[in-house]
Amino acid sequence: MPRRNVLVTGANRGIGLEYVRQLLARGDHVVATARHPAQAHDLNRLVAEHPGRLHVFPLDVMDPKAEVEIARELPLVLGDERLHLLVNNAGILHSGERFGHVPAANLEDSFRTNAMGPFLLAQAVAPLLADGAKIANMTSQLGSIANTTRFGTPTYCISKAALNMVTRLLAAALADRRIAVVSLHPGWVQTEMGGAQAPVAPADSVAGLLRVIDGLDLARSGSFFDWQGKPLPW
Repeated sequence: MPRRNVLVTGANRGIGLEYVRQLLARGDHVVATARHPAQAHDLNRLVAEHPGRLHVFPLDVMDPKAEVEIARELPLVLGDERLHLLVNNAGILHSGERFGHVPAANLEDSFRTNAMGPFLLAQAVAPLLADGAKIANMTSQLGSIANTTRFGTPTYCISKAALNMVTRLLAAALADRRIAVVSLHPGWVQTEMGGAQAPVAPADSVAGLLRVIDGLDLARSGSFFDWQGKPLPW
């Protein structure tokens, strides 16, 4: 497979960091973002191990100006090349929410991070995407309206359902450039968000997610899959 230029958000830990590891192992050129790059020690170690193939930029996806700014900065490392893959991975989950006590601030925070940020970033970098590129929006099965049967993590669920709509809209907006857009559920993964009791290791999840991304074509753009390629209901 030829070398790809990939942008991964929320790459300081967990699934985002594992994406960076596996993409570098495949020989890709990776631009990784984190809110506080100086504190992303594992990510910075990878920069030293892969000189010239990993660049780390600051990005707070809650800040619309930051998305515009990174779109301006990307040509500094891409040169005349284009992005082949955008992984919208940055996300947030507020735990412990109970009905009757969910603050508006949680809902706004979740929506801005999990839905608005990915949409605005995709919009900002769209001119830098190669025709035939791919966008992977890291969502969750908890964003499936059809599968929702209980009350739990409401601001996360609401914002991930909104992200799924972002996927459908981006798929329509970018279809004429053959850019495929997909919503991906990584499974219940052993990360800071998922917890140590989760059954799926980050390496296994990301390996599966990359297989799904590799097999994505325009016919499946605007779809919702889990990390093993199983279609999920909206």
